[in-house]
Amino acid sequence: MTTKNVLLNIDDRQVATITLNRTSKHNAFDDAMIAELIQAFQRVTESSARVMILTANGKHFSAGADLQWMQRMVNFSHDENIRDAELLADMLHALDTLAMPTIAKVSGGVYGGAVGLVSCCDMAIGANNSFFCLSEVKIGLIPATISPYVIAAIGARAARRYFQTAEKFDADTAFDLGLLSESVDENCVDSTTGLLVEKLLENRPQAMKASKKLVADITGRPINSALITETCERIASIRTSPEGQEGLQAFLNKIK
Repeated sequence: MTTKNVLLNIDDRQVATITLNRTSKHNAFDDAMIAELIQAFQRVTESSARVMILTANGKHFSAGADLQWMQRMVNFSHDENIRDAELLADMLHALDTLAMPTIAKVSGGVYGGAVGLVSCCDMAIGANNSFFCLSEVKIGLIPATISPYVIAAIGARAARRYFQTAEKFDADTAFDLGLLSESVDENCVDSTTGLLVEKLLENRPQAMKASKKLVADITGRPINSALITETCERIASIRTSPEGQEGLQAFLNKIK
């Protein structure tokens, strides 16, 4: 799939790469680009991709919301603003709920809503020249639509700070906060991401999908009899699945 602003490639290993490609605008996104991203995520869902990488062409990962798009918002009614926000929310939810492992590969600036994109990915590799800014309050707005994902990534206390100060923070800080999984030299981003992809490809695809869903379903729930029963049922189901049976047998044969 190739569109004006978003590129999608799936290689022979079944690794999908989605690339932000609006370099003339520093990959700032508007409603058209958001719709293209939703389409790309849907294509990945419908494919046999085992891993998805989200990256960007150009100097910056993304400048956040496009200025011309924001200018149009000024004249929107309340209902029009709701519909506009729902488009962004749909895109973020589509990324967050992709079944396969997802990796953000980041360099340069990551502003506003783009921090939400990184937060929605399971893992994020950042160049040490990358920096982040939740800048909405500078223009009288709030990072509402991205907030569930950003707070899940960096925690409520850090979100209170960076949502209100709009200060830039660097890759090392992003790593400390949990927004980045690794902060590496800019020349090592591709190789580090490649190694992570290889580790993922060594694993059973359905087990990885089930593990990702497990985290989503279990997070925040009290540890009670209902949860304990559910987790026991999940492991029993995966043990008796074709992939589970094949994997267990292969492992047991290997250690004999």
